Amino acid sequence: MQPETLILEDRLTRLTLAPMIGASIVNWSVIASGQPLLRPSADTALNSGLPGRLACYPLVPWSNRIGAGGFDGPQHWFVLQPNSPTEALPIHGSGWQQPWRVIEHTAQHACVQLESTVPFAYRAQLHYRLSEGQLRIELSVTHQDERAAWHGLGLHPYLPRTPRTRLQARTAQVWLCDSNGLTTHLAALAADRDFNQLARLPETRLDNCFTGWDGHGLISQPDLGYELECRATGAPYCLVYCPEAEDFFCFEPVSHPVNAHHLPGRPGLKLLHRGQSAGLALSMSYRPL
Repeated sequence: MQPETLILEDRLTRLTLAPMIGASIVNWSVIASGQPLLRPSADTALNSGLPGRLACYPLVPWSNRIGAGGFDGPQHWFVLQPNSPTEALPIHGSGWQQPWRVIEHTAQHACVQLESTVPFAYRAQLHYRLSEGQLRIELSVTHQDERAAWHGLGLHPYLPRTPRTRLQARTAQVWLCDSNGLTTHLAALAADRDFNQLARLPETRLDNCFTGWDGHGLISQPDLGYELECRATGAPYCLVYCPEAEDFFCFEPVSHPVNAHHLPGRPGLKLLHRGQSAGLALSMSYRPL
């Protein structure tokens, strides 16, 4: 049986959501032409139940990888286990691997919620809104555990990639990584990692977090006839993932760099006590070319 989906529509675009599969976006497309604006998901991808085969999913209560088998809170060590068959380290939090409950659903808005106990108690909410070709996603987390913990947030959209796909995102530096994908040090922007001007994506693998992001981005898809203007809040970092020889890439607004739980000063993370919250938002505006 195919998982239940929600559909939102505005005058220009249609959004399909799968609350039971990590509150993921299945498809976002132009109504008139059917053109996908995010990486399209076939029925087989939806039936797989795997968010990583869909178009976008939330990252809560952290983004990307964490080393050392867990992380420290003020008074407690939180143990983490690897949570993906393709990764040796725990990755992307726990929200993407749990079913979310529908709180509200109208023609242009949906709110879904998660009550989680892994790796600690928290409540997460996602709002999806469509308006005149703009998709706005608001992700929030409220700490529910008696033990204070560090929180981070992000969104993981997959985007189509063609030979003429271009990306612009103004940043200051890039975090380099070791063989495990964990950050090692900050570096200047090399030519193949500089997206301050609209630039082509690298042919070699790229999987790095950028710091000093101003929250603005532009994804130009001349081969597909559109561009997306992106604006994020609560996300001073962005991660760009370009696997080799694939027809997609990822442009992820995140609140913190990879493995921030073990970096000096825990950059971008928020220590939340019970009842305290944090949030992140992303809007993507469709424009035909």
